Amino acid sequence: MEIITIQLIFIAIFILMIHSIETLAYAVRLSGARVGLLASALSLFNILVMVSRMANMAQQPFTGNLLDEAPQDGGAFLETQFRFIIGASTVGTLVGILLLPTFIAVFSRAIIHLTEVNGSVGSLFKKGFTEGYFRRSLNYIRLPKRKDWQEIEWKDAPYRLFFINIFITAIYTIGVLSALYAALLMPSHSATATMASGLINGVATILLIIFIDPKISVMADSVIRGKGRYNQLKTASIFMITSRLIGTLVAQLLFIPGAKYIAWFTTLL
Repeated sequence: MEIITIQLIFIAIFILMIHSIETLAYAVRLSGARVGLLASALSLFNILVMVSRMANMAQQPFTGNLLDEAPQDGGAFLETQFRFIIGASTVGTLVGILLLPTFIAVFSRAIIHLTEVNGSVGSLFKKGFTEGYFRRSLNYIRLPKRKDWQEIEWKDAPYRLFFINIFITAIYTIGVLSALYAALLMPSHSATATMASGLINGVATILLIIFIDPKISVMADSVIRGKGRYNQLKTASIFMITSRLIGTLVAQLLFIPGAKYIAWFTTLL
C-alpha cells in the first residue's frame, strides 16, 4: 500500500495553503500601519481568512479518510502520512515567509485602492485583475533580504511572545492529527478522541487571541498614532513568523505524545 497517495498530496496542498495564509496574517498589520489604515487592512484580509477556513474544512474529511483506509495495525503507516502533513505545514510557513515582502507591498496598495472605491471589494477585484494593474504588481515582487534581518531591534524583541507562539503553533498544527491518531490507539474511544480535535484547536485559537493578537495590534495602533516605531512592529512580526516556523517543527516532536495524551484522556470520560 503506497504511503504517498494522490489524496495525501491533495491534503498537503490544502495544509500548505492554510499555513501560508496564516503566516501572512502577520504582514497585514505591517501593511495597515504602513499606510495608516489598519481597520481596512484587517477587513480586506478577512477574504483570505475565509479562503483559509474553507480550505481547512475541505481537507478535514480527506484527512479523516486516511484513518479509515489505514491497514489493520497500521500505526507506523498512518504516522508517516500524518508526519508528511505536518511537514506540509512547515513548507507552507516557509512559503508565507518568502512571500512576506511581496505581500506587504501589494497588500498596502490594495488597501489604498479599497478606500478609493469606497470599500467595494467587487470594484477592487475588477480593478486588480486588469492587465495594467497586474503588470504593475509584478514590480513589487521580491524575496526577503539580509537587510530585513539587520533592521531587527533585538532589545525590543518580544521574547516571551516568541516562546508562547511556538507552543500555540505546535498545538494548533497537531490538534486534528493527534486526535485522529489517538482514535487508532484507542479504538474503543475512537469517536471521543476524534471529537477532541475541535476542543484542542479551539483552545489553541483562544490562546492566540489572548496572548498574541492584542499585543501585535496595539503595536500597530501605536505606529499609526505616531507613538511607536515601524521597525519595532516589524521586529515583533518577524519574531512571530519565526516562532511559527519553529512551532511547526516542534509539532513533529509533540505529535505522538499528544496522541497518547488524548488517548489516555478519553479513558477518563
